[in-house]
Amino acid sequence: MASRSRKSATGPGSSTSRSRKGALRAPGLKNPPVRPQRAANTGGFFFYTPPVISVVIPVRNGARTLEACLRAACGAALPNDEVVVVDDGSTDESATIAARHPCRLVRLGNNRGASAARNAGAAAAHGDTLFFTDVDCILGLQTLPRAVTALHDAGPRAIIGGTYETRPFDPGFFPAFQAVFVNYHETRRPDDPDYVATHAMAIRSTDFHASGGFDENFLPILEDVEFCHRLRRAGYRLRMDPLLLVRHSFGFSLSGSLRNAARKARFWARYSLRNRDLLSDSGTASRGLKAAGALAGLCWVSILAAACLRLPALLLPVPLFILASVAANGGLVRAFHAAGGFLFATAAAAYLVVLYPMAIAFGVAQGLLDLGRNTRD
Repeated sequence: MASRSRKSATGPGSSTSRSRKGALRAPGLKNPPVRPQRAANTGGFFFYTPPVISVVIPVRNGARTLEACLRAACGAALPNDEVVVVDDGSTDESATIAARHPCRLVRLGNNRGASAARNAGAAAAHGDTLFFTDVDCILGLQTLPRAVTALHDAGPRAIIGGTYETRPFDPGFFPAFQAVFVNYHETRRPDDPDYVATHAMAIRSTDFHASGGFDENFLPILEDVEFCHRLRRAGYRLRMDPLLLVRHSFGFSLSGSLRNAARKARFWARYSLRNRDLLSDSGTASRGLKAAGALAGLCWVSILAAACLRLPALLLPVPLFILASVAANGGLVRAFHAAGGFLFATAAAAYLVVLYPMAIAFGVAQGLLDLGRNTRD
């Protein structure tokens, strides 16, 4: 682990001194281990000792990014912190890579899914604070201190979320598009996000264990969304810190970007239809994106009708549909411009309103078919 120290000497009553009042105790757990927060010295000063952080990283065949992920996570962790890697039945070199780093390796044996892997990591962790991230995320040196500070400031019964840096770990247009897309949508309402994602989620370990953890019988993805919705109903508060950042390694080409959009839309549609909130403004499943999908559909219908009927006049509404889609996502387009300038923003806006919604529409259709099959069964 790194040799840096997060301890600082403060006088009595200093604003940097912190208390652990409000930490919850998991049901049935007697006297859970608690790291001391202060120790007096003979000079009348106090030394602040922050909570021990357990970084939990599930991995399933993540050899492509695990080396960079663990190098960053172990470098960001302080001596008393820990990095817990949960191998979810990988068939690649993930376990071998993890063994080269100063982390704890938990093996599940067979593939049980992300929810089970995160729960297993949390069960093995010793920290006061759990920080969940993904195998394709790269932590910065300030990521963990920022998470602890934000969690302390939020008070008891809180979940803190971070987001992607707008500069992804890997180069290229499609990783840059996705990084800005996620960052913008996840930070729009920092005081009242609909969910916080497990690429950067901090929660007190007692709160996590009291919650029952992630639902292991849930969908293959979106377990963080279900977890946040469930805890919010139980009275927990969600907070998004726009400066709590990780860099993400997407590895996207055009086909990878479209497949990712379709897969997420498929399971999001299934979850949203069950919750009866398909049209809600929820993180990356924003109303702007849903408007872009509807308007892109109208564009393609107009183009196909014009071609089949040989009526060029049917193309006249197409520019209006495109302008309306750009207007519905004006904030995102401005974020593209801020991140990459005019040319990047132009290309990203075109991709957003023409091709990207088609992948989402395809995914939604798959989700509807899934629900139809489940209903018949």
